[in-house]
Amino acid sequence: MLRRAPSSFEAGFHAIRSELAVPTSFPTPVLEAAVEALPASVPRVDARHLGFIAVDPPGATDLDQAFAAESLGNGFRVFYAIADVGAFLTPGGPIDLEARERGTTLYSPDLRTPLHPPIISENRASLLPGDDRPALLWTIDLDSDGLPTAARLERALIQVREAISYEEAERRIAVGDPAMELLKTIGTLRQQQEVERGGVSLNLPSQEIVEQDDSYTLSYDQSRPVEGWNAQISLLTGIVAGRAMAEAGFGILRTLPPTRDQDLRKLRRQAKKLGVEWPDDVDYPDMIRHVEPTSPATNAFLLQAARSFRGAGYVSFNGELPELHQHGAIASIYAHVTAPLRRLVDRFGNELLLAIYADAEPPAWAIEALEELPSEMGRARSRESALERATVDFAEATLLQPHIGSTFDGFVVDLDPKRDRATVQIAEPAIVANISPTGRTLAEDITLVLDDADPVARTVSFTVR
Repeated sequence: MLRRAPSSFEAGFHAIRSELAVPTSFPTPVLEAAVEALPASVPRVDARHLGFIAVDPPGATDLDQAFAAESLGNGFRVFYAIADVGAFLTPGGPIDLEARERGTTLYSPDLRTPLHPPIISENRASLLPGDDRPALLWTIDLDSDGLPTAARLERALIQVREAISYEEAERRIAVGDPAMELLKTIGTLRQQQEVERGGVSLNLPSQEIVEQDDSYTLSYDQSRPVEGWNAQISLLTGIVAGRAMAEAGFGILRTLPPTRDQDLRKLRRQAKKLGVEWPDDVDYPDMIRHVEPTSPATNAFLLQAARSFRGAGYVSFNGELPELHQHGAIASIYAHVTAPLRRLVDRFGNELLLAIYADAEPPAWAIEALEELPSEMGRARSRESALERATVDFAEATLLQPHIGSTFDGFVVDLDPKRDRATVQIAEPAIVANISPTGRTLAEDITLVLDDADPVARTVSFTVR
């Protein structure tokens, strides 16, 4: 595995953050307001008796969600606690205005740039275990097939019993832990509902920079089954939230255009060329669901499938529902509401939903924000994507620089003649490189010679041997 000293990386990460104007601290007025911020004194349901468990990556301290559930005999009741960030913020105050400038928490390999000051996001509003916490409590009843039959949202006082990693959650499922078995059961039912809706979950590995042995390296992420079950609880909540907004006639939705018929026809042709069997009677979502990224051909196919979904965004409304109001991959109306510590839009959505479920007038400040939120989130997402791409490009060049002249084995995962490039995936290290498309075919095994690697320009260049 290729290695470089950590200092080789961290100076570059800092330079990227400067280039993209990623903030590294909070203005003094924001920090002062955060120190004074205490949860608003409002009526709360006492839900401390529920055995909430937060399932997150190891070491996480900004805990947005915690899960509990019970069997009802003819179905299930899901309790989903969400951090009540809105209880700590004054609309139009320093913390609120700063969050609207940032939009999202940003992640660099060596630094997390939070949406809110850490005293809020990693302490007072975070659903840390062991203490009483203000929260937004979703209670969602499901029938025996996993379909929602009733829901409500209210402010509550909760206590998270413990926070565990995905690995620990899997271990507990294996030994029959009742709480985690319920997560698996409900998550599996919701996955089946996704199938019946025509939803799509792409199982495509992506590059990630990981800290390892006091340095950094690149690898392809490997998701665990429990991550999918846990994600289904969040998706369920977002679907219920989106439907409630649609019925109320106001809100903000996460949208994605559906896959076009011509793109599906092209994808079927590519599957045939790649030797990936796609029976005529199997539809697109079911096909994608059963393809595993275990070979050059299936990796290339899944990347082509991912390209068929483009144009994700947000749409707000106050009155008539917009023409594009569905999320094509989820195959449902859907709203982001489960990550308010890390995503701006969720806080506003939750405040609107609290009013909806209380049959009350929505806060004027939240309604007034609807017009600007899609563009604010669009800018934040653009910066997030730019940061992710720049850090990966820099890590690739830094890892490869001492190995100019070396050869690497890979395979072609994408052809883009319009941009005059073919994309090659290298297994070790986890590099994705571009070469000339001339004469190349999808899934073709290929040996590359590294001609240059420039960490300052964040570029690498290969030729085919």
